Formats: sequence, C-alpha cells, structure tokens
Amino acid sequence: QVQLVESGGGLVQPGVSLRLSCAASGRTFRTTAMGWFRQAPGKEREFVAALSWSGDSTYYADSVKGRFTISRDNAKNTVYLQMDSLKPEDTAVYYCVGAHGLVGRLPQDAAGYTYWGQGTQVTVFS
Repeated sequence: QVQLVESGGGLVQPGVSLRLSCAASGRTFRTTAMGWFRQAPGKEREFVAALSWSGDSTYYADSVKGRFTISRDNAKNTVYLQMDSLKPEDTAVYYCVGAHGLVGRLPQDAAGYTYWGQGTQVTVFS
C-alpha cells in the first residue's frame, strides 16, 4: 500500500515556475511507477506526466511537453513535477498517482493507477 500527499501548489502569474512534490509512504515506492493528473473546473481529469519506477522512462501530455518535468528521488520517497512557463490553462487541481507492476509503456488513463493523492490546487492568473 502506498499513500500519497501532494504539496507545492499555489497562486501564480503566467510565465513563472512552480514545483509540486508528492511524498509517498510505504516500502514499495521504489518499485512504483508514478505520475500526475490534473482536473480543471468543469473538465475531465487529464493525464499530465508519468515516470517509470526506475526513472528511465518519462511520458508527457502534449500540452505540457517542454514545460513540465517529472522526476523522482527514491531515497526521499518523493516524486516531483517541475512546472515552468505556466499558463492560465494550467490552472487545475493536480493529483499525484502511482501503480505497482507496470511494464512497458505507462498508462495515460486514470484507471491505470491504483494510488491517488488528495490533490493540490494550482492557479495561474493574469
């Protein structure tokens, strides 16, 4: 079992950066693929980024590619989402997710992930 707690959200202006953190409990973090989803008001939850348990493979939604970077520190049981050049359309609740036993290409649908955090709000305003 893995429990996830996000932090680092906030209210920022366009163009600035934020780094989200997701602290995971449980001894299986090192073998857990991790990712981020987001949900804007009135919209469906959407995939943002994913990272294999080894850190060797990363996946990004087209809308964030080149601006966001997912990484992990297994020694700290933490996964990060570095968000640069933020835009108003990045405004959403961001959720940290995880799943064991994933091989090959990581899923980009919510059903592919077992563990979910409570979410952290990111608001980008003009």
